[in-house]
Amino acid sequence: MAAFTAKDVKELREMTGCGMMDCKKALSEADGDKDKAVELLREKGLATAAKKSGRIASEGIVKSYIDGKIGVVVEVNSETDFVAKNAEFQEFVSDVAKTVADTNPADVEALKATAIADTTVGELLTAKIAKIGENMNIRRFARVETTGVVVDYIHAAGKIGVLVEAQAPDNDDVREALKNVAMQVAALNPKYLSSEDVPQDYKDHEMEILVAQAKNDPKNASKPDNILEKMVVGRLNKELKEVCLLEQLYVKAENKESVAKYLEAVSKKIGADITLKSFVRFETGEGLEKKEDDFAAEVAAMTGNK
Repeated sequence: MAAFTAKDVKELREMTGCGMMDCKKALSEADGDKDKAVELLREKGLATAAKKSGRIASEGIVKSYIDGKIGVVVEVNSETDFVAKNAEFQEFVSDVAKTVADTNPADVEALKATAIADTTVGELLTAKIAKIGENMNIRRFARVETTGVVVDYIHAAGKIGVLVEAQAPDNDDVREALKNVAMQVAALNPKYLSSEDVPQDYKDHEMEILVAQAKNDPKNASKPDNILEKMVVGRLNKELKEVCLLEQLYVKAENKESVAKYLEAVSKKIGADITLKSFVRFETGEGLEKKEDDFAAEVAAMTGNK
């Protein structure tokens, strides 16, 4: 059997987009012949993943996993919503979430290098791309490990996933309250926990915009800048209430109480404090370029007309 080096494996990976272990096996079977190894990988359907890797994957699913004091939320993208509903794809995403909980990888690249079953997460992903027939991508994950309580909430079959962490006793009342807060996060998409967490440069930037708006109002033409700034402070505070979780109006409340007031009421009921520490919200495909299908061009290509 001809010998091959790590450099050969690396070059074969770059040529095909396949996983390291698949490339090593192919080179071994091909007696070190890279061209033959490529053919072997193609025959197994693995080399096709390289071509698929350039296609837009902006659909997919968000899944969560809770293991005691550890909570994980992960987003894996696919090209179509149809594949996102595929049972094998969903099982893969669940396995990825559990792997994150168990191994605590530093980032996505470290996650891909993490062992899972008899392979790595990255190599398993490549195999799934080849088998399912679409490009897929592990986009991001978050892992929360707490001394308090962490709960998850998945909305619309994986379109949105949320983790909420609090320092509080672990009981049914607390978990129900935090689940309600997680639903609030899913619905209203806050950016910060409280106004104290809002960066000063964000406040300054918003203040500049609000002052400029006030100046453009003809009614304020004769008012000096210091007066205009005082006028818009109230508007800024109202805006901050919309982007800060604890200050948002609690959507399930019959009266106009904030999320903070809701948690205070639950704390009073159970006789122990509930202090929100953090939250994470992932929405599938947010910020990604969406694939736009040109139906007319597709039909023309199929019929040979241009």
